[in-house]
Amino acid sequence: MQVLRKFIRYYRPYRWMFYTDTLCALTICVIDLAFPQILNVLTHGLYTRGREAILPALAWIGAGLLAMYILRYFCQYYITTWGHVMGARMESDMRQDLFDHYQRLSFSYYDRNNTGVMMAKLISDLFDISELAHHGPENLIISTLKIVGAFTILMFINFKMTLILIAVTLVMAVFSYRKNRKMRAIFLDNRKKIAGVNAQVQDSLSGIRVVKSFANEEIEREKFADCNGRFLTSKVSSYKLMGVFHAGNGFFQGLLYISILVSGGYFVAQGTLAASELAIYALYVGIFLNPIEVLINFTEQFQKGYSGFRRFTEVVETQPEIEDSPDARPLGRITGEIELDDVSFSYTPENPVLEHVSLTIPAGKTIALVGPSGGGKTTLCSLIPRFYDVTGGAVKIDGNDVRDVTGKSLRSAIGIVQQEVYLFGGTLRENIAYGRPGATDEEIVEAAKRANIHDFIMSLPEGYDTSAGERGTRLSGGQKQRISIARVFLKNPAILILDEATSALDNDSERHIQAALEQLASGRTTVVIAHRLSTIRKADEIVVIANHGIAERGTHSELLERNGIYAKYYYMQFEGLE
Repeated sequence: MQVLRKFIRYYRPYRWMFYTDTLCALTICVIDLAFPQILNVLTHGLYTRGREAILPALAWIGAGLLAMYILRYFCQYYITTWGHVMGARMESDMRQDLFDHYQRLSFSYYDRNNTGVMMAKLISDLFDISELAHHGPENLIISTLKIVGAFTILMFINFKMTLILIAVTLVMAVFSYRKNRKMRAIFLDNRKKIAGVNAQVQDSLSGIRVVKSFANEEIEREKFADCNGRFLTSKVSSYKLMGVFHAGNGFFQGLLYISILVSGGYFVAQGTLAASELAIYALYVGIFLNPIEVLINFTEQFQKGYSGFRRFTEVVETQPEIEDSPDARPLGRITGEIELDDVSFSYTPENPVLEHVSLTIPAGKTIALVGPSGGGKTTLCSLIPRFYDVTGGAVKIDGNDVRDVTGKSLRSAIGIVQQEVYLFGGTLRENIAYGRPGATDEEIVEAAKRANIHDFIMSLPEGYDTSAGERGTRLSGGQKQRISIARVFLKNPAILILDEATSALDNDSERHIQAALEQLASGRTTVVIAHRLSTIRKADEIVVIANHGIAERGTHSELLERNGIYAKYYYMQFEGLE
C-alpha cells in the first residue's frame, strides 16, 4: 500500500486526463453491458409483435445503436491516445525525478554502486511503468464493473447456474493469487539480472581500449555470456511460470463454459430455463469472462511495472549523505583562507584515513601535499568542497564551517583540476563553457588562450565547434588537460585544487600545462597534490601526509635539510640527475 500511495502521487498533475480516461472507460463498460440486455428486451418484446410493429422501429433502433457505438469510438480513441500520453508523461516525470535524485546523491553512493545498474534503473526499469500507469486503473475499473454488472444480470436470469459459475471462478481466483505471488518475485529477479547485463556492457565498453591492449576480448565475451546467461535463466523461469499461469486460467475458463452448457441443458430439460434465456446467459458469460482474461493478462504487466517502480523508490528514498543544513547560508565573496581544525575522516570505522589533522592555508598561498599513495591526500582535498563530511573536527573557509554554507556557493568558489579529465560529449566550446554556463564567446576564447589551448583549437577544421568525442577520445591527454584548465579559468574561483594534474603527461605537455597552472594559481589559494616533486619546489609550504596525518611540513629547502620522508622521495626521483 505504501508503494501504491507513492505511485498515485504521480497522477496528480494529470488528474483531469485521468478523470476523463476513467469516464470514457465507464462509458465503454456501460455500452458493452447494455447490448445483450437490449437484445434480450427486443427478443422478448418488440420482435414478438409482428411485421407492422417491427419495421417502423428498426430505423430508430439502428440510429440509437449507431449513436451509442459512435460514442464508444470516441471514448476508445481517448483511452488509447491520451491515456497512453498520460502514462508516458508520468514515466517521464519519474525518470526526471530519478535523474535529479542521482544528481543530489553524494560521492559515497557512487563509490558503492555500479553505473550500469544505475542506468538500468533510469531507463529499462521505468519502461513498463508507462503502460501500468495507463492501463492499471482503466483495466481495474472496466473489468470490475463488467464482472459485477454481468454477474448481477446472470443472477437474475438463473440463480442456480450462477452459483455454479461462482464456485469455478473462486477456484480460478485462488489459483491466480498463488501464481501471482511467485510471479512478483521472478519479475523482480528479471530486473536485477538485466541491470547486471547493463553493468557488464557499460564496464566492458568503457574499458574497450584496455581490453584490446591486453587482447582480452575473449575474457570479456565470457563475462558477458555469464551475466547474459543468468538473465536468460531468470527469463526462462518467468516464462515457465507465466505458461502455467495462463494455461491454468484458460483451463478454468473452459470449465466455466462446460458448467454452463451442462447445467444450462439440465435446466432447459427441466423446463425452468428457456433456450433463448440460455443464449442471453451465454452472451453475458462472455462479458463476464472477458474482463477476467484482461485481469489475468494485466497481472503480468502489473508485476513488471511494480518491480520497476519498487527499484525506482529504493533510489529516490536514499537520503544523500551530504545535504545543506536547514539554515545554510550562501558563502559570498571570500579571500580563500582554508583551515582544517582537528580533522578526522574514515570511510568505515575500522579504516581511518585521516586523524586529527590541523592545517591553515593563508589566502593566496600555495600548499603542496605529498606522500605515499593511499595516504589521504586526495581525501583531504575532497573534504574542502565537502564531497565528503568530516567524521571529526571541521573544515573552514574564511572562518565559515563548510557544513554551514550552501553546497552550490561553496563549490562555486573552488576550482578543481584532476589527473583524469572528463570531457562531455559535445563541442570544445561547450566543454570550456561548462566552467561558467552562459559565458560569451569572447570569454571562452580568453580562457582558452590563458590555458595555452587556443592555437591548437584554431588549427582544427571546425575550431571551437569541433566535437570532443566520447570522454574526449579525439584529444591527447595534454590537450584534454588544457581544456579542463580553461574551464577553471572561466570559472575564476578563489580556491584552486590541483590533484596530480600533470602526473600522467609527457615532459613537453607537462611544461606547457605547468605554465598554464602557474598562471591559473596566481593570486588564488592553491592546494597541489603532486608525485612529481619538481613541480612543487616553489610552493609556499609542502605538507607530507603519511600514517593518517601530517608527518612533515616546511619549504622545499627546509624539508631537504631535515632529511626525512620528503627528502627520501625527492632523492629517489632525482638520483643520478642532481
